[in-house]
Amino acid sequence: MKTIEIIGYNRANLGKSESRKLRNDGNVPCVVYGGKKQIHFHSPMILFRELIYSPGANFIELNIEGEKIKAILQDVQFHPVSDIILHADFLELNEEKLIKMEIPVSFTGDAPGVQQGGKILTRLRKLTVSSLPKNMPEFIKIDISELELGKSIKVGDLEEKEYDIVNSPLVSIVSVNIPRVTLPTEEEEEEGAEGEEGAEGEEGAEDGKEKPTETKEGESNDKKDDKTTEGNEADKKD
Repeated sequence: MKTIEIIGYNRANLGKSESRKLRNDGNVPCVVYGGKKQIHFHSPMILFRELIYSPGANFIELNIEGEKIKAILQDVQFHPVSDIILHADFLELNEEKLIKMEIPVSFTGDAPGVQQGGKILTRLRKLTVSSLPKNMPEFIKIDISELELGKSIKVGDLEEKEYDIVNSPLVSIVSVNIPRVTLPTEEEEEEGAEGEEGAEGEEGAEDGKEKPTETKEGESNDKKDDKTTEGNEADKKD
C-alpha cells in the first residue's frame, strides 16, 4: 500500500481559541493515539490534499519534528459550509494488531449484461476490511467479466484473502440492472385514439366528396346524350 508523508509540529497550547488560530494560519489541528503516548500536533492543510482525495487507501508516515510514526487516518472533520478541515485523528500502527479501514473497490473486465442492454449499478464503493497492516490492500479488485443481465455480486461471493471483509455477506456490491420498458401513459393512449378517429373522419370526408363528383359527371353525360338524340330527331323531321 502507498505511504504518504505528513509533516507536523508539536502544539504548545491546546484549546478552541488556539485551534481556531491554527486554522486561520492554514494549519490542521491533529492528534495521534494508539501508541505509548498521545501526541497533539498541527500540520499544513495543503499536505492533506493527496491524502484526502487519493482514490485508494493509504498508510501515513507522520514526521513530527523528526519523530516518525507509521499511522492511518482514523477520522477527519470538515466545516459544514467551507469544507475546511477542522481536525484530523490518526491511529498509530502496530504490525501485530488488527486494524480496520475503508477500502475502495475496483472493477475489472466487461460485464456481458451491459452488452445485452443492462446498466451497471455500483451499490458499495468501499468495503470495511479488518487485517494486519502488512495484509491491508489498497484496492479490492472485483472481476465482473461474468456478470450477466439481472445478476449481482455480493460480499459473500468474493474470494477469501489474507484480510476479512466486515460487511454482511448478503450485501450486494455491484449489479447489472434490467432496463425498464417504457409503457404509454393514459394520456398518450387517448391522444393516439383521437388521432386514429380523426384520420378515419378525414378519409370519410374525402370519400364523400368524390361520390357527388362522379354523380355530376354521369348526369352531364346523360344530358349530352339527350341533346344529341333530340338533334337527330329534328334532322329526321326536316
